[in-house]
Amino acid sequence: MSRQQVELLRKHYPEGTPICLDHMEGEQGMPDVLRGIVTCVDDAGQIHVNWENGRTLPVIPEIDSFHRTGEQTKKRGGHEPQR
Repeated sequence: MSRQQVELLRKHYPEGTPICLDHMEGEQGMPDVLRGIVTCVDDAGQIHVNWENGRTLPVIPEIDSFHRTGEQTKKRGGHEPQR
């Protein structure tokens, strides 16, 4: 993923953005419609998420299916469909 693509992801999915998992292939315990909050986008373009099931697994835009939901949560002191 290019640096420009990563920067676009960071703008579209800033820390605190709520997302919903549409589908993640081959990962046990990650059901469709699972919700989570974005913690960061790394330099490889993986979107790291704190999921409501307690996991902290990232989504990979080119592989996993997910979308933004609702309002962005407020940052705590120092803290459309994608494919």
